[in-house]
Amino acid sequence: MKRRSFIKNSALATAGLSTIGTLGFTAKSYNRIIGANDRLNIAIVGLGRRLGAYINPVVRKESNINLSYLCDVMKSQREKAAKRFAEKGLSETPILENSFFKVLEDKNVDAILNATPDHWHAPGTWLALEAGKHTYVEKPCSHNPKEGELIIAYQKKYNKIVQMGNQQRSSLPSIEIIREIHNGIIGHPYQAVAFYSANRGQVVAPRKASVPEGLDWDLFQGPVPRREYTHDTWDYNWHWYGWDFGTAEAGNNATHELDIARWALKVNFPEKVICQAEKRHWPEDGWSMYDTMNATFEFEGNSKTINWDGKSRNGYNTYGKGRGTLIYGTEGSVLVNRTGYTLYDRNGKSIKERKGGGSEAGTQLGGGGDISTAHVVNFFETIRGKEQLNSPIEEGVKSTLLCHLANISYRTGETLECNPENGHIKNSRKARALWTREYEKGWEPQRLL
Repeated sequence: MKRRSFIKNSALATAGLSTIGTLGFTAKSYNRIIGANDRLNIAIVGLGRRLGAYINPVVRKESNINLSYLCDVMKSQREKAAKRFAEKGLSETPILENSFFKVLEDKNVDAILNATPDHWHAPGTWLALEAGKHTYVEKPCSHNPKEGELIIAYQKKYNKIVQMGNQQRSSLPSIEIIREIHNGIIGHPYQAVAFYSANRGQVVAPRKASVPEGLDWDLFQGPVPRREYTHDTWDYNWHWYGWDFGTAEAGNNATHELDIARWALKVNFPEKVICQAEKRHWPEDGWSMYDTMNATFEFEGNSKTINWDGKSRNGYNTYGKGRGTLIYGTEGSVLVNRTGYTLYDRNGKSIKERKGGGSEAGTQLGGGGDISTAHVVNFFETIRGKEQLNSPIEEGVKSTLLCHLANISYRTGETLECNPENGHIKNSRKARALWTREYEKGWEPQRLL
């Protein structure tokens, strides 16, 4: 079913839900109404490498979750996911579904966990919101800057809970040290260096091929203008095969560390973006964009800066860790990552260290761990009205925008001058053209802005 057909058929069914916010209920009181029995019906859409992030928060008894659907466009992914949940002792048997639209038609589904590829993140979210579902969407929350603005508009219109999978916002050590930074423990914070070093190998060059057995290639493409299938595209390499589906390493991993940097410095939109990025390794393989990037984001008249040091295929740990964020202040500095933090005085002496003792993955493929569990549980409990989101979608959108701006600077070869009120590009028509994308006919979003 195409998007327009789905919306037409479901408009009446969802109208009652999507208009409740206009009757005077607060989000908190509304959440208590729909969660009266405290049991949430959940669907997971996209069953690839991030699936592991959802198993523990869904199966834990305290979450009180009914897993209604496991949905993916690849048959083998659905079957593998069902087996993994069964091995973890899931009591119910979820429906294995190919079509995201059929999941949205089920009025009993309260929330969607959206772990689809990047090009589906924003459309999948706004379709879920139109259908009356709360949504947890993996990073990056959008494929382009315009989609980030649209997610916020949809969230406000339908008054649903939306959280991006920037799970370090739910790390207790990270919460603690960011609070201390804001309270002045390193003086005035003025610079952050966000970094990622991985040893990704060669990838095969894409070539025309038959669609793999069990794959719904049309639905995989979703909002993307149609193209022929190329070998190995559906299984992760869509990240590196052009810009139809992925957002390169900036969207794939920089989102996390840039989010921490922006949180620590208390900045929103940059005034200038300077980027130097190239493909440095295996020039003849199938990787079609940069694998090494250095980007600088200037804020508040260049009084605060964030630097991104991303090395996808060079595993040298420049900063002693595979990934993390360094925050510099007038009276000290902090190195923080998923495992904890180290606080240094102005002389560079370590004066405090806290380890989270968790199991969250660093630079290895795959998902899951203690802070992912905490982040998803925070989403569940916010739906019930018992907690507040650790990262409202507005924060995820701002951090994702930094990734998009770095990619746009790389793709155009230009330094970007931006409006500090909203991040919009001021100086380049060529760059502004990349603010949005072309959509397959029938998949265009509503004009909410």
